[in-house]
Amino acid sequence: MCTGKCSKCIGVMLCPFGLGAIIANLLLYFPNGQILQANQITDFVWFFHGIVGAGLLVFLPSFMMLGTGGDGCCANRCGMLVSMFLAALGAVGALYCVIISSMGLIGGPLCDTGDGEYIYPFRNSTMVESYLFNQTSWSICKEPENVVIWNIVLFSILLGIGIVEATLCLIQVINGLFGCLCGTCMRKRRTDIVRM
Repeated sequence: MCTGKCSKCIGVMLCPFGLGAIIANLLLYFPNGQILQANQITDFVWFFHGIVGAGLLVFLPSFMMLGTGGDGCCANRCGMLVSMFLAALGAVGALYCVIISSMGLIGGPLCDTGDGEYIYPFRNSTMVESYLFNQTSWSICKEPENVVIWNIVLFSILLGIGIVEATLCLIQVINGLFGCLCGTCMRKRRTDIVRM
């Protein structure tokens, strides 16, 4: 088992997820491709959960993981130790994204219901079931057009990305612990012992 290779593999997988989270969060600022005023954009978008949480905080451990597994036992173990702590930070960022995305899905979008005033029509709703499963209720939002489906799709993407990133980062925490305690590659150590 080579913890250095596992670490690099996780680092490679985290990069596109982090980039996808940043893009999805940025798209939430432009519902249906429209440029709106700041007070017409759903409040949970302003928590930067995709840009900072699932984006930048995940890029840090990702880049560190890509650099682990170099030559020298001490460098490998120190690298794995640092990647373990950064992976824990990445997991926190990804979980932050999961929480905010869940709240954004539950609360629903900010929209104009036809009277020119932007409100949250699905918050504290008296509907028996959630608006997520009642597609006929989506027509209550008149402007921006298709804002409900826009928010549902993008918040769901961010939720999924956050879950995958948190899982990968937690795997790296365990992998980094093994790499720090045992070294990054057991096979290499065995061949060194045989040569002695």
